[in-house]
Amino acid sequence: MTSTNGPSARDSAGKRDTASVESQQARTQFLTVAEVAALMRVSKMTVYRLVHNGELPAVRVGRSFRVHAKAVHDMLETSYFDAG
Repeated sequence: MTSTNGPSARDSAGKRDTASVESQQARTQFLTVAEVAALMRVSKMTVYRLVHNGELPAVRVGRSFRVHAKAVHDMLETSYFDAG
């Protein structure tokens, strides 16, 4: 049975090209609100507040939210400030 989702990443020996598969997974990794909260070391309510205020972009899946991992990392990188 062949896949109808498009061409797969395979080399000449028919094996999957793990580098391209891993890079595709890294581009499309979504996190739950609980995972984002754990990563940021804040409460889930804080993550929901960031999403609802538009500070953290998210995708609604049914009744829950999914946040792109890159959006979390970008937000954390730009949130640093000098406290001195």
